[in-house]
Amino acid sequence: MAEILPFRKPKAAAKHHGKTLCRRGFHRWTVDRAQSFDVKQGKLVTVFRCERCGATKHQLL
Repeated sequence: MAEILPFRKPKAAAKHHGKTLCRRGFHRWTVDRAQSFDVKQGKLVTVFRCERCGATKHQLL
């Protein structure tokens, strides 16, 4: 006999898990080492990427 899977809508808490902090400005920033040089400006930059939502911010050195 096959295993029966429940087909239910995910709850709002499960759907938005970890994103509510980012919406309120509490990102979890980590340094993205893949990109460290800005070609257009010719300067070194530090790229920060949020672990939860994937947003990025840049800081010139």
